[in-house]
Amino acid sequence: MRLSPKLISRLAPWLLTGFLLVCWQAVCEGFEIKPFLFPAPSLVFKTGIEMFEPIMTHAFHTFFTTLVGFAVAVAVGAVLGALLGSSPVIYKALYPMLVGFNSVPKVAFVPVLVVWFGIGTIPAIITAFLISFFPVVVNVATGLATLEPELEDVLRSLGASRLDILRKVGLPRAMPYFFASLKVAVTLAFVGSVISETVASNLGIGYLMMSASSSMNMPLVFAGLIVIGAMGVVMYELFAWLERRLTKWANRGQNAAI
Repeated sequence: MRLSPKLISRLAPWLLTGFLLVCWQAVCEGFEIKPFLFPAPSLVFKTGIEMFEPIMTHAFHTFFTTLVGFAVAVAVGAVLGALLGSSPVIYKALYPMLVGFNSVPKVAFVPVLVVWFGIGTIPAIITAFLISFFPVVVNVATGLATLEPELEDVLRSLGASRLDILRKVGLPRAMPYFFASLKVAVTLAFVGSVISETVASNLGIGYLMMSASSSMNMPLVFAGLIVIGAMGVVMYELFAWLERRLTKWANRGQNAAI
């Protein structure tokens, strides 16, 4: 029986994951690597089952802080990106500042946030926001700024105002850029939350991993890494699905190829 290309594309990630897990297990057993250095996946999954409840408690906290920071980043980034993309003056004034701000490692902000807000949830939310809003700003601004001048001239000749052009043409045209930024930003938001939790929190996957590493419990550390990766993949696929649903006109060629 010959498998269809569509079925193969769906099975490929699972087959590759299974192959990598088998190789991982074989390397750990073949070279007799100590668990505190590099645990085998079987030991990681066993630890994950044994510590399921605490892992889920910390994972829920990380997921909550990530989504809150990400939601704020999307709201602020979309508005700021619309301003940058619709006004060349604002673009030239603010874009260098945004690039400079984004170049600063966000872990450097965590001690400052701890001084301002204390240890806990708020620094994690703000760090998730800081690290994830820049892709949204850049992509929305790019989608609006690349609107063809000829098209704007035609719309103005038909009596369309600047707001009409932005609302009816600019924003729909920027939607593929916007959804592309969401897929990047949500994964970065998880990075921001975990960074903050490893430094300034007593709850979350980052805190769990730091506590486990201090006691050389590497299977629990790897279980935390897998949970973070799984949440990131789920959110990425969610926005990829929304992108395919809401911007079909921009993905016809890609969907046909698949």
